[in-house]
Amino acid sequence: MPLIFTPVALPGVTIIEPKVFSDERGYLMETYKRSEFLAAGVDADFVQENHSKSEYGTLRGLHLQRQPKAQGKLVRVIDGTVFDVVADVRHGSPTFGQWVSVILSSENRRSLFVPAGYAHGFCVTSAEAQVVYKMTAEYAPELEEGIRWDDPVLGITWPISSPRLSVRDSRWPGLTERVADKHFG
Repeated sequence: MPLIFTPVALPGVTIIEPKVFSDERGYLMETYKRSEFLAAGVDADFVQENHSKSEYGTLRGLHLQRQPKAQGKLVRVIDGTVFDVVADVRHGSPTFGQWVSVILSSENRRSLFVPAGYAHGFCVTSAEAQVVYKMTAEYAPELEEGIRWDDPVLGITWPISSPRLSVRDSRWPGLTERVADKHFG
């Protein structure tokens, strides 16, 4: 099996590490193989892929998309390093309000699977980083939502205290405000 699947503390969130075949020419690795994902319990049909490039200190997130187009994501860094975070914001979940972080980099070549319903974000800790992520549903701006990156209820320990944020990401509500708003699911 060229892929190693390691579950983390949040149900369904999985680190995927490829077996890398290297020689004097460079390397080759499989980053996705449906049969192996299914055998590891990751049943996801990817329908969209995004590629972002960001500079040091950029924080993107925490993002998610509501039903009926909630997105599962397979996240991989192809250049640089990010501090990647997944937070459980699923109402009624036994791990609601908990989060995990994983270092994803072009050196460790890890991927991270984030099931639908979780909030996701990352902070660039190298000079720049390029992140590629596949999604299980197409982007639907009317269903987009987020959680404030520095929400005290979540208490995420980011590696940077004053990140570069988009205007949108600086305006997301906290987890408590999101739960109180019946519009969000």
